[in-house]
Amino acid sequence: MLRFLRHGVAIAWLLILGIVIAIALSVKLLEDTAEFRFERDVNRMVFNDNLDLLTNLRARAGVESDSLRRLLEAPASAPNAPYIVVSIADHRLWYKQRDSVLFTAPVATASGKELIGGSSGEHWRFETPRGRLVVQSKDSNPAWVPPDWHYVEQARSRGLGLVHLERGQNYAGFTVQGSDVIEPDGQPAPPPKEGHELVAKGNLIVPPFGTTQRRYLGTLGTRRLDLGDGYGIHGTDEPNSIGQSVSHGCVRMLNKDVEQLYPMVPVGTPVYIY
Repeated sequence: MLRFLRHGVAIAWLLILGIVIAIALSVKLLEDTAEFRFERDVNRMVFNDNLDLLTNLRARAGVESDSLRRLLEAPASAPNAPYIVVSIADHRLWYKQRDSVLFTAPVATASGKELIGGSSGEHWRFETPRGRLVVQSKDSNPAWVPPDWHYVEQARSRGLGLVHLERGQNYAGFTVQGSDVIEPDGQPAPPPKEGHELVAKGNLIVPPFGTTQRRYLGTLGTRRLDLGDGYGIHGTDEPNSIGQSVSHGCVRMLNKDVEQLYPMVPVGTPVYIY
């Protein structure tokens, strides 16, 4: 009887070991598949010079470090180093050194509104981040590559549906060739402009990342100080918005003001938003 029990226990352990090995192999297969797909997408992006899609993919994959870690790793500022202060309530920016104000200008900040939509019912809340940030890079004449919420917002305001145009797909005659969305007449669609997105069959068409039609020029004004995670201090093509809570998170300035501030601010400058 004892021998029979020992034999049963041994069989049970072998079954458990087999299950564990099967699970481990399944996890390894999923990891290999994900890595293969990532490498495949990267190769496609490099081939198509599709850097915008690479940035988006890296962000979704969590490769980009989060703001908190970047702030913790950022070197401490020198005691006399200038810094930027933004008051959300006062809609004003100051560039200061100790107690001296080197530059000040009115700004626009986030609306605080919420938006729910998209194919998966995504939720967005448009707020200007509070706390200590850092100027990570600077851009002249920056292009804006809008996230999906822009198209959800546009479609809703115009009573339209939403269709994501994928590479290799033909929707109502619209296709993608290289870095352009091609219209039914065989010509590249014009450069995008807010309020004039591509529409067909009652649907607003969302161009793929990496296409010309997903790069808005002028929306961010003439200069941008990048704060990371999609936030920045930049100019605007809507000067009447300055002094209001209307943005989707960024700090907007008049182009003439951001052009004056831009050469004064080095990369690494602390930005305090409250």
